[in-house]
Amino acid sequence: YAGIYIGFGGMLSLVVAGGIADASKNNPTLQSLVFAALFPVNLLLILLTGGVLITGASAIVPAAVYEKKANWSHIPKIFVVSWIGNLIGAVIFACLVYYCDMNTGLTADLARKIVYKRCSKDFLKTFIKGIGCNWLV
Repeated sequence: YAGIYIGFGGMLSLVVAGGIADASKNNPTLQSLVFAALFPVNLLLILLTGGVLITGASAIVPAAVYEKKANWSHIPKIFVVSWIGNLIGAVIFACLVYYCDMNTGLTADLARKIVYKRCSKDFLKTFIKGIGCNWLV
């Protein structure tokens, strides 16, 4: 279910950073700074509720196996349960955002800008950046 918290942090960042579009016209890094400062709220929510991200499970479970606190046979089960739980939470949050019309106006403009920026870059570079970002999670 941690995927829903990722959605909360992402939506918070989009709403607030999208809302300062006019203020950031002369200083475009301001919008990026605000987005980056608010996005980690999702990680705080996950930590406070005891949620597990697939990225965290990818680090914790092999370490547990190495320390002989778990077996190799546990890895697929934990990865699948974590991934499916994250997916279900993310889909539920996306449906709520859609149903409540929360992704409109300046929020939607920023979302489109981010999607275009991510999708127009070289796939391998974007993939490697994603790995680097997940080290922080």
